[in-house]
Order: sequence, then C-alpha cells, then structure tokens
Amino acid sequence: MVEGVEVSEADSPAETSQSAQSEESAQSEKGEITSIEGIPALSLDAISSVAYGPEAMLAVLATAGAGALARIEPITVAIVVLLAILVFSYRQVIQAYPDGGGCYAVSKANLGPRASHLGAAALVVDYVLTVAVSIAAGVAALVSAFPSLAPDSLVISLVMLALLTGLNLRGLATSARALILPTAVFIVGIYVVIVAGFVRSHPASGAGVHPAVLPRAAAAVGILLLLKAFAAGCSALTGVEAIANDVPGFRPPRVRRAMRTEMLLGGILATMLLGLAVLTVKFHVAPNPTQTVLSQITAVSLGRGPAYYVVDLATTVILAIAANTSFGGLPVLASLLARDNLVPHVFGLRADRPVYRYGVVVLAVLAAALLVAVNANTNALIPLFAIGVFTGFTLSQTGLVRHWAAKRPKRWWARATLNGIGAAMTAVATVIFIVTKFTSGAWVVIVTVPVLLYGFARVSRYYAEVGKELGLDATPAKPTSGRSVTVVTVTAVSRMTEQALGAALSLDGDVIAVSVQFDDERAEALRTAWDQWNPGVALDILRPATRSISAPMLAYLRSSAVRAYQHVLVLIPEVEPRKWRHRILQNQRGVILANVLRRRCDATVARMPFRLARE
Repeated sequence: MVEGVEVSEADSPAETSQSAQSEESAQSEKGEITSIEGIPALSLDAISSVAYGPEAMLAVLATAGAGALARIEPITVAIVVLLAILVFSYRQVIQAYPDGGGCYAVSKANLGPRASHLGAAALVVDYVLTVAVSIAAGVAALVSAFPSLAPDSLVISLVMLALLTGLNLRGLATSARALILPTAVFIVGIYVVIVAGFVRSHPASGAGVHPAVLPRAAAAVGILLLLKAFAAGCSALTGVEAIANDVPGFRPPRVRRAMRTEMLLGGILATMLLGLAVLTVKFHVAPNPTQTVLSQITAVSLGRGPAYYVVDLATTVILAIAANTSFGGLPVLASLLARDNLVPHVFGLRADRPVYRYGVVVLAVLAAALLVAVNANTNALIPLFAIGVFTGFTLSQTGLVRHWAAKRPKRWWARATLNGIGAAMTAVATVIFIVTKFTSGAWVVIVTVPVLLYGFARVSRYYAEVGKELGLDATPAKPTSGRSVTVVTVTAVSRMTEQALGAALSLDGDVIAVSVQFDDERAEALRTAWDQWNPGVALDILRPATRSISAPMLAYLRSSAVRAYQHVLVLIPEVEPRKWRHRILQNQRGVILANVLRRRCDATVARMPFRLARE
C-alpha cells in the first residue's frame, strides 16, 4: 500500500482483469447474431432468389412454347430435393467445421490444398457477384415502378452499396437487426400471396395479367432443355452455404444456432419455391418483358391494391439488401485465407466491433467496380451468377463423402450417399451453367478463378520466403550486445530536435546529430546555434555537391566510422500536422529519406512524429 492511498480488494489486478474480460465478452456477444437474426444477416441471398429463380426457369421453358411452361412444377420439385440435400449437408458442415469457412474448410481437410484453393476462389467470385446482382436487381425493380429514375440507376446502386457497407462496418449484428423488419415483411407477403392464390379459382379483378394460352397437348421438351431450365432455376439456391461460412458470427451455442438457421432457411425457401411454381401453372403465368413473374403472381393473387404495392416494394428492398449475405460470408472466408497465408494478413484483423473491416471494404470496392463496368445492368451479370457457388457446392459435397468414409461414424454410409448424390447433382448443374452460358459472359468467371488461384500461390510463396528468412521454423541464436549508435537527422535547433535527442539519449549507445545543408550561410548559422545550445551531442554537417538529401546520408552511414558500430538506428523527427489536409503543406523529406534508407542500407530507420498542440 502506498502512503495516503488505500487499495480495496475490488481494485485488485485480478478483479480488474476479470471485470475487463467480462465487459469484453459482453461486448463480443452483443456483436453476434441469434438464429432468427441469421436469416436477414446470412440468408437473404437465398430467400430473395424466389424473385428471379422461377422466372429464369420459365424463360428457358418458354423457348419450347407455352405448353412447356407447366414443366416448372417437376423441375421445382427436383430443385427442392437438391435444396434439402444441401441443407442437411451444410448442417453437417456446421457441426464438423464450427470455425466457419464452409466449402473451403471441408475441401482443405478432405480434398487437399488445391481443391480448397479452387473452392475459395469460386466463392470469392460468387460473393462479389452476389452483391452486384442483388443491388442491380433491386434498383431494376425500383426503376420499374418509377421509370423516371432510370437514368440514375448506377448512382442509386452505388448509394445502396455505400449504405450496406456502412451498416456492416458497424457490425454484422447491427446490420442483421436493421434488416429484420423488411425481411419479415417480404416473407409474410410472399406467404400471403401463395395462400391467396391457392384460395382463388380465377385471377383477382384488375390483376392486369393475361394468362398464356396453353395447347391441349403439352409441348415436347427435350432432356437438354429440361437440364438448362433446372440449371437456371438452381440460381435460387445461391446463398445456402453462407450460414456454414460464418458460424463464428453466431452467439453461443454457435453450432446449434447456425444449424437451426440453416433449417429455417431451407423450410422457407422450399415452401416459397413450390408455392410459386404451383401458382405459375395454375394461372398460366408466362415471362413478360415489362413485368416480372413474381409481380404477375402477386397481382393475380392480391389484385393491384395496397397489398400488391407492399409486396412489390418489399421485394425491391430485399433484392437490394440481399447483398448482406456476402458481407457476412466473404470477410470471414478472407480471414481464414489470411490465416493460411493465401491473402494478405490484414484481412485477418478485426476492429473493436467484431468486424473484418478490410474484407468488407474490399468487397464493396470490387462490387462497385463491377456495377460501374456493366452500368448496373442485371442482365449483364446474371450469366456470371451461380457458377462459383455451385463449384463450391460440388467440392463441399465431395469433401464430406471422403470425410464420412475416413471417420466412419454410425450410419456413415447413409450420410456419404446423401452427399454423393448432392455432389453429382451440383456438378451436373455447374457443367450446364458453364456450357450454356459461356459465350454470354460465363467466360469471365472461367478466367477470373485461375487468376485468383495464381494470386493465392504468389502470396503463399511470399509468406513462405519471409518465414524462411525470419527462421520461424528454427530456434534462433541468443541475442548478443554490441556497440550501437543513434543517428538523429537535424534541420534546425528547435523543440522537435530537443525531443528527438532526448529519445535517442534514453537509449544505450552513442548519439550523433547529422544535418544536410546546401547553403554556406545556413550551415554556419546552424553550427553557431548548436554550439550556443550545447546539448551534449556532436553535430556533423554534411555539405553535398548536389541538392540530394538521401545520397549524402547513405554515404555517411556507409562510412567506416558508422560501420564500426554493430547496431545503427536512424531517427528522423518530423512534424505531424493537426489535420490530414495539412499534410500537403509538409515538405515530405522525412518520408522520402526514410524510404530510401530502408531500401539501400542496413540501418534501422524510425520516423518520430512531433505532435503539434491541438487548437
């Protein structure tokens, strides 16, 4: 106890540490999501796909004539079967790999590094495309209701992207809670549409929908066309994997909450797809260039009253914010890649809030570049969509087959069979996507994925070389002491010079002040001021023949007098402006000198800021 100061038990270091840990734990849990919050945070990509998945199938079937449109029902059943396989499979992924990563983690553990790198690259492409497609589709729906906004589509898209980025920089839980209301309105609205449609025997009055005329004999539909329609409809399954990718984002018990969210997603998406498919056939809805299929079904079921506009507006909002799935998944995936030395380590850093800030920002920048490149045109993005995620599906299912075969738990063969069927179905869908959409833009994905793989390899090689140079895998020799010197760069006698010399003198070893002067008069004035000040440190004034600062400093540091020291530290004091815009007013000599010295000599270089008093 210090005289005059009493320390209570509550103030002990142990109690303080426990209190800090408790506060940190509470803050961390506050930033994590529950099972219900997982739907708006990680599942909007999949749920919102009911707005374009059925339409994609109808667009393919319509090429065979109106009679082929009825085939949407069996195709939707097949897609729902695949959805069930994927949902149960990803529940197993969540349980087996609770640290997140989904396809990447499964492939890495069971298929080797090359397969895991392929899965990661495919998911990165898909996440970026998901953001761009979702926002572009949402803006397109908005423009359909308000045509005067058409010229500003790109600007509106970028504003929406900026708002989503801001929400996610504040934390996944914050964004999830902000999206609960519009998500609930959309889900309830779609179920109201389905129930009302089942009850009606004829379209609602004023629906404005003209049913397609179906021939008595159904049109002949070839197997290839059915497969193309199946592959197109599988775009409704994108986003199913996002929950498994971000298990650490859930509150404890994380695995149980994530598995529950996966089941909720599967149930909601399956019933919506089946209900809309039945209504499509019941009311003979066909593709329309001026009105979406979902809009037609809503009008048939509810009429064009207030309820219709509520559902339509909710659809617009959900399509725009479905990009939140990628903001939840890609930063976590990038953090895992950073941990494995495949991307820069900065992607593994988290801010005060549980947010991988750099992953969020890079995702936003890439999505913005893509939106600008296609002028926010959804049709230009759709051909690229889903290839990446279905590649991930295939790798994940195949990896789980090997996982069960190696672990052999109870009834492992049933699990392996389920995953094997899923792998085969998703592989077929992937091949169909690539073949049928290659010339429509899918080639971009085929080119981008190898580029990402090459980038992974180069980053990994760099970290391996650095690790070898640092000797991370070996025990280093014991450190030895030696003569050391701190060289302080000086421009004038000032308080900044005083602080720099004080810092240098606090270290062991000699201290030398060095100044580069180009003018005789200035050099003499500095010598006179230095001698009058007499700080107890020798001053060497360099007089170069040219106007270069770095060249004479390099020559000085390479001189025999300085090289006699085992350790050389160069301390460069510089003014730190009060405001960032004042940086342009500085001469930047310190930055330039530090960069040159770091590249061209062995001395340790440190820049010491002199902080100006705040106004």
